[in-house]
Amino acid sequence: MASPIEDYAILSDCHTAALVSRDGSIDWLCLPRYDSASTFGALLGTEDQGRWMLRPADPAATSTRRYDGDGFTLVTRWRTATGVADVTDVMPHGDRRADVIRRVRGITGTVEFTQELRVRFDYARAMPWMRQAGTADAPALVAIAGPDALVVRGAALAATDHAHVGRTTVTAGETVDLALTWFPSHRPVPEPVDVDAALAATDRWWGSWAAGIRHHGPHHAQVVRSLLVLRALTHEDTGGIVAAATTSLPEDFGGVRNWDYRYVWLRDASLTLEALLDHGLTDEAAQWRTWLLRAIAGDPADVQIMYGLAGERDLPERELDSLPGYDGAQPVRIGNGAVTQYQADVIGEVMVALEAARMAGVDEEESSWPLQRALLGFVEDNLDRPDNGIWEIRGEPRMFTYSRAMIWAAFDRGVRAVREHGLDGPAERWEVLRDRVRAEIDAHGYDAERGHFVQAYGSTEVDAALLLLPQVGFCAADDARMLGTVAEIERRLLPRGGLLYRYRTQSTVDGLPGEENPFLACSFWLVEQYAATGREAEASSLMDRLCALVNDVGLLSEEYDLTLQRQAGNTPQALSHLALVRAADALGGRHGRAAHRRG
Repeated sequence: MASPIEDYAILSDCHTAALVSRDGSIDWLCLPRYDSASTFGALLGTEDQGRWMLRPADPAATSTRRYDGDGFTLVTRWRTATGVADVTDVMPHGDRRADVIRRVRGITGTVEFTQELRVRFDYARAMPWMRQAGTADAPALVAIAGPDALVVRGAALAATDHAHVGRTTVTAGETVDLALTWFPSHRPVPEPVDVDAALAATDRWWGSWAAGIRHHGPHHAQVVRSLLVLRALTHEDTGGIVAAATTSLPEDFGGVRNWDYRYVWLRDASLTLEALLDHGLTDEAAQWRTWLLRAIAGDPADVQIMYGLAGERDLPERELDSLPGYDGAQPVRIGNGAVTQYQADVIGEVMVALEAARMAGVDEEESSWPLQRALLGFVEDNLDRPDNGIWEIRGEPRMFTYSRAMIWAAFDRGVRAVREHGLDGPAERWEVLRDRVRAEIDAHGYDAERGHFVQAYGSTEVDAALLLLPQVGFCAADDARMLGTVAEIERRLLPRGGLLYRYRTQSTVDGLPGEENPFLACSFWLVEQYAATGREAEASSLMDRLCALVNDVGLLSEEYDLTLQRQAGNTPQALSHLALVRAADALGGRHGRAAHRRG
């Protein structure tokens, strides 16, 4: 049976990420990028899909773990009947290599560790050729299949039943370093990594980055960790921010709602940019804006809702038979079919984020404002087009109220860029279009009889995305229409467990079978709404309940199963951590999007 999703910690070198279970098994690792094919894929199957297990031979051993400081150096302390030992897992940062280091250090007594290595390249479709390449004093095992190769050093491993296994014993004060290095198979085997230097450099880099975070307020530790997670999901070279480190972890255990989140969604990345700016991280925000300008350069009609890490556009969705799925949840998907959808809110999210960058003092580049003007032209050309919405429904496109509000926001930010920042553009025309969309929402996106905004025109359903209307300035948080909407959301989408669903799947709006669990970001949005309308006690109570759901190293997935009391969906989820940061800011009296709230 698969380990619970909350049992995983993340390692990151800001190029890719590994997931390590409480049992000491690296069950997910894609090399050399977040969106590369998996080398270890046991997360979506069994050990036969690849893993690297390192744990005491004593089956009764117990462990605790923590990140060492403000970074992703994971220290697991193992206690056995014969002694205590630490395992330090880290992906070194900044050396332009793809390494995983596992340092074993004896603390007291004697501890015997067992190591099991199962390399399965290309989503477990390629069983590699393995050869011994070291010496008795310096063991090394090389694996090669197609374009991929890796070398594992540090302890002797012997072949047995499609795996390589070995045992290592440490006594108090003794250290054994194990290291895995990926490399393209057409190149020579890399030299061994300098473990001491790599650990020190990685700790310095993460510590320096975290020192730049500006935050003073409630839930400080969770805010800092969440911002670190956002950085860990950001590709160092391209600036692309993946939505999560994984694919196909189920939203509905055993169901089909399994998606690949290892890509850059314009919406999520735009919201992340605002969070980075709000906390003093302007360099990363500027890097993301540069990524955006590269990714969407060209004809605005070709703009997609998501891209690859370097701006790749071709992300076809496929189903894999080689990975059985997390606890049998099928299908396992790579790529994402939503890439071809029209989601009308996305340009609005981008325009809001770029307005935030202007207000933070990030200078416009030569091409950035002309590109924004072109994007607004695209919005105008598609003004009356139904869309698939923020939740990427696979049913029929509709006129979703939140999407329409973000079209309003797009034109509003265009007007501000001209009126307040002196940029050139047809502000009068944009004002007319902005006001037309507002009037349309007032007429069709609000149910006057029931007293609340609706999910889509002609519907009586509500949607948690409506909680974002005040955050982009469409209406005040205490607007009577908004208060009525909150009451209806609480009535329909907030069960006794106290966590918010995105929408009612029973309405069949999404065109998919099965159910889903409460979406964590939505509950954080509700915290913001409560805080903005004087419901401080409820805001604090809900925030405390949400923060209690982080795992032992501070990570959140996409959703939470109230029945099984388990995290669900892809992990760690950028949007969940982003929403946590914003909710904590709201509780502390900071409203990161306050400058954009003038309706």
